[in-house]
Amino acid sequence: MEEVCLNSEPVFDEGNDYEFEEDCSAVEHDNETSERYLKKEPLPPTVGLEFDSFDEVYDFYNVYAKEQGFGIRVSNSWFRSKRKERYRAKLSCSSAGFKKKSEANNPRPETRTGCPAMIVIRLVDSKRWRIVEVELEHNHPVNPQIKRFYKSHKKMIIAAQKAQQPPEPVTEVHTIKLYRTALMDAGSNGYSNFDKREGANLVDHSKHLELKEGDAHAVYNYFCRMKLTSPNFFYLMDLDDDGRLRNVFWTDARSRAAYGYFHDTVAIDTTCLTNKYEIPLISFVGVNHHGQSILLGCGFLGHDSVEYFVWIFRAWLKCMQGRPPQVIITDQCKPLQSAVSEVFPEAHHCYCLSYIMQRVPERLGGLKGFEAIKRQLNKSVYNSLKIAEFETSWVEMIRQHGLGDNKWLQTLYEERQRWVPVYLKDIFFAGMIRIQENEGSNAFFDGYVHKHTSFKEFVDKYDLALHRKHLREAMADLESRNSSFELRTKCNFEVQLSKVYTKEIFKKFQSEVEGVYLCFNTRQVSVNGPIVTYIVKERVEVEGGEKEVKHFEVLYETSQVDIRCICSLFNYKGYLCRHALNVLNYNGVEEIPARYILPRWSKDFKFKCFPDHVSSNIDVYNPIYRQIHPYKVAIPIVEGGAQSPDHYKIALQELEDLLNKLSLVDN
Repeated sequence: MEEVCLNSEPVFDEGNDYEFEEDCSAVEHDNETSERYLKKEPLPPTVGLEFDSFDEVYDFYNVYAKEQGFGIRVSNSWFRSKRKERYRAKLSCSSAGFKKKSEANNPRPETRTGCPAMIVIRLVDSKRWRIVEVELEHNHPVNPQIKRFYKSHKKMIIAAQKAQQPPEPVTEVHTIKLYRTALMDAGSNGYSNFDKREGANLVDHSKHLELKEGDAHAVYNYFCRMKLTSPNFFYLMDLDDDGRLRNVFWTDARSRAAYGYFHDTVAIDTTCLTNKYEIPLISFVGVNHHGQSILLGCGFLGHDSVEYFVWIFRAWLKCMQGRPPQVIITDQCKPLQSAVSEVFPEAHHCYCLSYIMQRVPERLGGLKGFEAIKRQLNKSVYNSLKIAEFETSWVEMIRQHGLGDNKWLQTLYEERQRWVPVYLKDIFFAGMIRIQENEGSNAFFDGYVHKHTSFKEFVDKYDLALHRKHLREAMADLESRNSSFELRTKCNFEVQLSKVYTKEIFKKFQSEVEGVYLCFNTRQVSVNGPIVTYIVKERVEVEGGEKEVKHFEVLYETSQVDIRCICSLFNYKGYLCRHALNVLNYNGVEEIPARYILPRWSKDFKFKCFPDHVSSNIDVYNPIYRQIHPYKVAIPIVEGGAQSPDHYKIALQELEDLLNKLSLVDN
């Protein structure tokens, strides 16, 4: 699934001048074959490419060299002295270096130019060879049209002739693998751990990505560039048996680190698939300590079927070290539901309320009395505090407007436990679902992707979108650390959390503190042992700007100071509501109990808190953890160094000292 074959198709004759084209089936569609196959040209050497043997690397570079018009040779090799095992090598252009001066009367003329073009390869994990350095530029002309015969190319042809079985023509076949990080390779002999059960053979081969000219090159070149600048960058391409690109998944180092902190709730955005955009983009999105959306991974999907969703979900989960989120939010879609239940069986799977309510005009807009139906539907969904209230309101809407035969509403009702807020009160959403009619929600790539955005255009915009999001987070970190928040009340709760929460989360909590003064007539209605039930009244604004008094039931456990409001804002948003604060204040509690101050909203959360899956029991022989664990440990150092100029100088000096020590180990 993850292999790319470079197949040449010449018939070797008896002459010495041979030409052939390489077929790189993971790069780009070939218009000459109705865009069904990818363009025939070899992949350039790239840092990170891995091979099963030294000969395989040599052959790969040799194929590339012949296509470009130069020869190669092994210019340096490093061996382990005891076992005489090669562990490092340098493959150079045949014009590299200079020949030793000859004492002969008629020495041969110098043909070498000291060319710098080369690749350096290294044995990793004692079983695979990885390209670790690349120089593509030559200091002499190279031209594939020049019929010069190089020794390295002669080896290639001799090998092909040996394999020839007359009278069949000889076809030189050369295989390389697209770069896969150690995460996918550990314990798998260099191949992806995706077996036949995990989607390799389940995917419908007739569905693939519809790429235009230049799209595949743009995507692949972006991946190669990212591997050069970010070793923890991860991507995976899924090809069918004909070399056509079905699916693509990728994520960067920052996203992988962010998931270590913010893995509780993840939304899977398939808007581009649902709305038939030119790019079938799927995004994995979380929320950080400022309440901002963060990207946790991306992909292009060749088809919106169960098998394809399963493939990309498993790729993402594998990349995140097999740790699933607690809550997954998706669009209402049967293939998505099936794939989520297969790959994330323990997660709470909910539908995005925003997506559903956005479809109301499309689904019901042609009905008589649509405006009245819409008002009653909104009231049922957003205003119901108890399940019985929702059921009664829904049944009344169906009866009053004669909607008993509406298939869409029937489906919504059958699946109400996945999307109606009143059924989701026991699930923590970290603010990622709408619970009020006037709340907005934006996709991560809003403003960067439209219906006709091409693959190439998206890749160009992708970095810009991430840069702006990261800059926004950095600015929010700076403001939260260095700014003193304006207090609007004399409430101790406000003072307490102004020292803890990030600025954006504090502003939302501050709104609840101010709302305490809109509550009135708090009274005790029942006592059951240590549990006391209160009713808190509040005037809330309803449609048309009118005010309506609503009754909120609050349970208060006196011995442990546990509290829960029927509005369940704490589970929806992650901070206490005005009704719970009112009852705490009513009982003389001066500080919010620690259990209701979530660390994920604190301004120094990433500085003080190690990701949950970072453990002290690290297997140093496992390449997965050798690559990922130091990165996770380094995040708090970076966060701490950003606090002030003095912090920055200390962090930078320590990191430079560490790099010097690592250089000594290499030497």
